[in-house]
Amino acid sequence: MSRISEKFQSLKSDNKTCLISYITAGDPSISSSLDIMNTLVDSGTDIIELGVPFSDPMADGPTIQRACERALSQNVSCTDIFKLVENFRKKNKKTPIVLMGYLNPIEKMGYELFARLANESGVDAILVVDLPHEEAEEIVGIFKKYGLESIFLIAPNTKIERINKILKYASGFLYYVSLKGVTGASSLNIDETLTQLDVIKKSINLPLAVGFGIKDAETAKKLSNNADAVVIGSAIVNIIEKHQNNKIKTNNDIINLMNPIRSKLDENIISGEKI
Repeated sequence: MSRISEKFQSLKSDNKTCLISYITAGDPSISSSLDIMNTLVDSGTDIIELGVPFSDPMADGPTIQRACERALSQNVSCTDIFKLVENFRKKNKKTPIVLMGYLNPIEKMGYELFARLANESGVDAILVVDLPHEEAEEIVGIFKKYGLESIFLIAPNTKIERINKILKYASGFLYYVSLKGVTGASSLNIDETLTQLDVIKKSINLPLAVGFGIKDAETAKKLSNNADAVVIGSAIVNIIEKHQNNKIKTNNDIINLMNPIRSKLDENIISGEKI
């Protein structure tokens, strides 16, 4: 069983919601990213998404665009990211790690080499933002060969028929983009999102994560009622940007952000049941 499957199974047995945290690898530095990853785990994060820096992150808003720019200004490469994961794995063997990024850096390195090095470093899954399922068969096959799961995005306007086709290639979990916009957007309609999550959850056989626009504990708690996982991204990256020259403040503010979210998610548990 994969680390991701084990994580969701363990959380389900405890009636807990999975907390997924996103950072851009190498922002503001590779060494800082390692510290932040450990802080996230200590603050209740169950799965870490590491963004692969890219010069044209089309699905991301200004916050993560700037994070990519900071990482790229230091020439952070896929090789550096694999070394980061390898160093993280020296002390943490259990927390699943998902690499989230765009096809170009993977294609540039070569699919086979990328997949092999990702697996060897301790990566568990890959989410390629700009890879539609219609073009995914070969790449997903290579990832699977090296024990990597393939995470796919679905959007508010994704029909159930299309989701069923995506499920032929997806593994680990499905990532529901909660709004029609880029990461960090603020126009999240919670009631509408809950309705859509409920419909989708009844139609799939994978855990369902929801992200984009979730910035606080109350929103995370509400969405957790109809999702297996919530994703926090831009709110964390904002902190990193604000204190990029001060590791202590960065990590303290991340703790102050994530601890209340973890606590709120766990408030859903009463007598062993989600409410």
